[in-house]
Amino acid sequence: MVEGTSPQPAVGHTTHLPGEIGIWIFVCGDLMVFTLFFVLIALGNRDQAALFAQSRALLDVRLGLLNTLLLLTGSWLVAAGVGDARNDQDARARVKFAFAIGCALGFIADKAIEWSALLGAGKTPATNDFYMYYYVFCGIHLFHVVLAILFLGAMIRACARGVRDAGRDRLVESGGVFWHLVDLLWIVLFALLYLI
Repeated sequence: MVEGTSPQPAVGHTTHLPGEIGIWIFVCGDLMVFTLFFVLIALGNRDQAALFAQSRALLDVRLGLLNTLLLLTGSWLVAAGVGDARNDQDARARVKFAFAIGCALGFIADKAIEWSALLGAGKTPATNDFYMYYYVFCGIHLFHVVLAILFLGAMIRACARGVRDAGRDRLVESGGVFWHLVDLLWIVLFALLYLI
């Protein structure tokens, strides 16, 4: 390196923040809100340990694990699809995003099966604090999954146009960031509600 010059980034190396700044503001805000939710669950677990343990024992860990695997698989597909979109492989990106939608729909179906079984056993949000937290926070997370499906649909449409521009790239990257937020939130909820 010549004295007085700065190193140049490697060819193909990008240093920009993926997506729109707005998605990052949303992610930070959402993380703050969910951190409050996580603290509430942890405090409830501390203050009502026996009740939480007894209620948690009625959850089907296998269904929770399946939900986790579906979202992790979806994350891999979204990350690979964003990479494909960046490399002008729009057809491959669309397929991966479509499969990620399938993972999200599988998550919703799995959650519907789980909730049906719990409601059938008389476990409602009014049963106790554990189930109130479980239904409310999982329900808010489920709303995020639905938003992620809509985002993925927009990403598929953007890649189907066949025109790569800055707007398409920001949309695809923002959708990827949002999906990974949804995945991260579920992993923490799964640990707090099913495992601890």
